[in-house]
Amino acid sequence: MNSRVTLKKNHEFRRLYSKGKTAVTPYLVVYCLRNNRDTRRVGFTVSTKLGKAVVRNRVRRRLREIYRLNSPQLVSGVDLVIVARTKCVEGDYHKMESAFLKACAELKLIRE
Repeated sequence: MNSRVTLKKNHEFRRLYSKGKTAVTPYLVVYCLRNNRDTRRVGFTVSTKLGKAVVRNRVRRRLREIYRLNSPQLVSGVDLVIVARTKCVEGDYHKMESAFLKACAELKLIRE
């Protein structure tokens, strides 16, 4: 499965924000919603409140890498949006990864 299938359009993000299930951690928020596909799609959101472009891009790269390394464990057929929170800017990578896995477990996205 291609782990690079992403959400791009604003209406796709808004659909997840309004109808999706939510898991909140100090480092990130994960929204998920079942789709009618065999693939898993993901989108990343890093607000300008977190800092300038260099900081936001670093946070986005870290989130993408966390997702890439853990995507084989996740179920398919869902859309995900991962929203970075302010702790991601100075947070430890391993704490961010454990927060992502905790949020996915809360949403029952991890395969048995």
